[in-house]
Amino acid sequence: MTMKTSFRLILTGLTALALLLSACTVPGGQNLGEVRSTHQRVADPQVPTEDLAALTAGERAFALDLYQQLRTTEGNLFYSPYSITLALAMTYAGARNQTETEMAQTMHYDLAQTALHPAFNGLDQALMSRAENIPAEQGDGFTLSVANALWGQVDYAFQAEFLDLLAENYGAGMQTVDYANDAEGARQLINQWVADETRDKIKDLLQPGAVDSLTRLVLTNAIYFKAGWINTFDETLTAEAPFYKLDGSTANIPMMHVNEGFGYLAGDGFQAIELPYVGGDVSMVVLLPDEGQLEAFEAGLNAAQLDSIMTQMGYEQLNLALPKFKIESEFGLGDALQAMGMTQAFSPDADFSGMTGNRELHIGAVIHKAFVDVNETGTEAAAATAVIMELTMAPAEPINVTVDRPFLFMIYDRPTGTILFMGRVVEP
Repeated sequence: MTMKTSFRLILTGLTALALLLSACTVPGGQNLGEVRSTHQRVADPQVPTEDLAALTAGERAFALDLYQQLRTTEGNLFYSPYSITLALAMTYAGARNQTETEMAQTMHYDLAQTALHPAFNGLDQALMSRAENIPAEQGDGFTLSVANALWGQVDYAFQAEFLDLLAENYGAGMQTVDYANDAEGARQLINQWVADETRDKIKDLLQPGAVDSLTRLVLTNAIYFKAGWINTFDETLTAEAPFYKLDGSTANIPMMHVNEGFGYLAGDGFQAIELPYVGGDVSMVVLLPDEGQLEAFEAGLNAAQLDSIMTQMGYEQLNLALPKFKIESEFGLGDALQAMGMTQAFSPDADFSGMTGNRELHIGAVIHKAFVDVNETGTEAAAATAVIMELTMAPAEPINVTVDRPFLFMIYDRPTGTILFMGRVVEP
């Protein structure tokens, strides 16, 4: 029996991930449009503190491991580690034996399956609660939403335990579609769901031909983030200024300006700046290597170094100049994930029997697409982080920080340490 499988991941200032699994057999029998699991999401999971810490530590480790694979990509880069790890966690729920082991090692899932999925539920709901910290006068200045869904072949048999687990921990019910007879209709339905969940920022997540008559399951994740700065940039001060590119040339780009207190660290060969969004839990962290040090800084960046940076960051008055930028990225992740050790999941030997009771399914390809827009008022993307530190004593002179050369950035949830988004700007 031949098998064909495909996997598509898309992200944009928001993020959407779709996992496509295919096979040749068509067992079972249900009604089109039926949602198979009737279980409700666990509203208040009791997650031990140590489990949440282990989960988020693993997410940071995966985020930086993946960055090491992607950093050779030319030009700007943007992706959502949280979206990727969340979507693959739903897939991991059906993995068994060597496939399960390889996925756990690659994704840094250090918790047993029985603890991992409730921990993801707890983390997800903690992130969704960030808007509750927004002062009433700031109203709609902060939006962070995460949604998951399953799209299964109408007459294909899936394990009830698998469907119930995803419903209870990810809020992902399964809607049945008919890939066998109307793959294009299924594709359009999934794309519409993604567009709706991302405020139309991600359209056509699945390109024509992404699903076909052999597709049996699509797992989707969508994240939308939009937030205003606590300390906004004065639009009247935005002006053209030089940005020094890697090839030694310069480009005039819109540079934003603000003089306020921020989290700041002058490290060995780099500077780090933390710009909080309204609410104070989510922030953008800018990592600015010294001139000529981008490659060396990238090569040495890992989860331990990032944790050290975030721990050491203090509070300083900054005269900050930051580029106004917009990035859209699209790239394949299959090769990167396999290079990181997740190989069997992409092979005919894959074991996702926890989904179906058999070993008919495997992952084919992963495509990631992302969008972020950073301007004077805030950021539109998919994920975030911010921290507010009280200024106890104003320094005599503000520190001048001009981000006029290639830099890294991330949208970071300070209370949990979750990296929602990460990227690199080499040409605003």
